Amino acid sequence: MTKDTVSCACHCGTVRFEATLVDGVTTARRCTCSICRMRGAVAVSVALGGIRFRAGEDNLTRYTFNTGEAQHFFCKTCGIYTHHQRRSNPDEYGVNLACIEGMSPFDLDEVIVNDGENHPRDTGGPTRRAGVLRFERDV
Repeated sequence: MTKDTVSCACHCGTVRFEATLVDGVTTARRCTCSICRMRGAVAVSVALGGIRFRAGEDNLTRYTFNTGEAQHFFCKTCGIYTHHQRRSNPDEYGVNLACIEGMSPFDLDEVIVNDGENHPRDTGGPTRRAGVLRFERDV
């Protein structure tokens, strides 16, 4: 593995893969679209060819909605969202940061939240920022 390649797994460990991050965790983001709002995951960017499954690819289920462009993948056993092919950039995946071994969204001080309710593919404009999530430690 290179320094930009990370090991990932769903909660039950059935789905295991390696992902080569585009720019480390600096691409971490959330979105306000309906599915992102409900699943609550933080995603990091991986190029389309940057995921290599080690186990369980056949245990993934795919979910699409609305335009059907974004492809969201979940483990059939534990239900964890592992990754999705992005609508805003179909040449990239968003990988669930919490699936990266040794990582947690709570390791990040801030996460940018993009305005997915007013998606740039619908508005014709640039990606707009909806806000920032901050994590403050009590320790």
